Amino acid sequence: MLTTPSEVARFGCNERWLSIVGIGEDGWEGLNPVAKEAVESAEFLYGGVRHLAHISTGRATKVAWPSPMSAAVHEILTHHRRRNRVSVLASGDPMLFGVGVTLTRELEPTEYFVIPQVSAFSLACARLGWPIQETVLISLVNRPIEQLHRHLHPGQRLVIYSEDGTTPAAVARMLTSSGYGSSQLTVFEYLGGTAEKRWDDLAKQWSTERCGALNLITVVCSLDSGTRSFPIVPGLSDEFFLTDGQMTKREVRAVTLARLAPVPGQLLWDIGAGSGTIGIEWMRSHSSCSCIAFEKNSDRIARILVNAKRLGVPGLEVIAGSVPKTLNGLTAPDAIFIGGGIGKDGLFQACWNRLTKGGRLVANAVTIESEAALATWHKLYGGELVRILVAHAEPVGSALGWRQLMPITQWAVVKS
Repeated sequence: MLTTPSEVARFGCNERWLSIVGIGEDGWEGLNPVAKEAVESAEFLYGGVRHLAHISTGRATKVAWPSPMSAAVHEILTHHRRRNRVSVLASGDPMLFGVGVTLTRELEPTEYFVIPQVSAFSLACARLGWPIQETVLISLVNRPIEQLHRHLHPGQRLVIYSEDGTTPAAVARMLTSSGYGSSQLTVFEYLGGTAEKRWDDLAKQWSTERCGALNLITVVCSLDSGTRSFPIVPGLSDEFFLTDGQMTKREVRAVTLARLAPVPGQLLWDIGAGSGTIGIEWMRSHSSCSCIAFEKNSDRIARILVNAKRLGVPGLEVIAGSVPKTLNGLTAPDAIFIGGGIGKDGLFQACWNRLTKGGRLVANAVTIESEAALATWHKLYGGELVRILVAHAEPVGSALGWRQLMPITQWAVVKS
């Protein structure tokens, strides 16, 4: 009978063909007995050159990750699966932006055993005395730096995994150009090892162009005087977007996003994206939300991409061309917004057919013809029709008067 946690862990490790072992800068000495046993009993040991250099024991054939590492991952999941005992070395916690996520996504839980080490994220928070639950972790390893924009708020604490030694300087430049030059930067090199080193400075004063190849950045965000921060709720000011005027205005956008009801992990199709405002705010609602924007005007496509980067969602995908021709072969969306081409033959039906069950569709109309189309669809499919009237106070001589925007008819429906 198994009675202690170590016995249970050792039994679980031995019963599975794949062990994923977290290792820190303290190397072999920092591994617990279960992790050491997993490494020593492996027939094949995969890991980075730096990690493999820590291992001088065992009988395993060592395999350094190639670049890209996808070929080796495929080899593990196909050639070795259930045939050979394999151990994989990963930095810190393998399930925190680590290779463990890639490997386990394709496997059953009964096939693998994960033995985590203290993550660099936890170590950085420990060094600075930061509450982990109040700190945002961002990885820039093979990811665009523009994603940082979404997390820049006064007082926000960030821990950033670097791509390489040039990343701290790039982050400092981006913070400075975004009005956060007063932010405090701390860079840890080789965190947790004997070569650990720390650098501190303000973003606008950062002068080190290249740090150690293995480094981690922490930031305490501080807004420069005269700079506006981006709010986190839908309805960003129109002035935050580059536009030729083809956009869903702020007040209508907020109502539209409320009807689309973003949910973590879900996909939006933004049909006739214009300046990309709906898709961008959809993705800003949660880091796991995604969007495909459809736009046929090349100048507007360029603006959408610029807006997406400036507002922290560089992963927004844009497909050029007319709908419904461009819809074939795409993942079915959880929500669809139709902001352009509403009366076009076949557009609505093509979108509706591809929308997942329980998905939401929202369409906005400003012309009489497009309103008539919404009324027809409402009669056939139900949902809600809403008239949105917005007026702004503007000078009339020495006084103020109301200037109305074009009224919007909005149809929102859930596919049952």
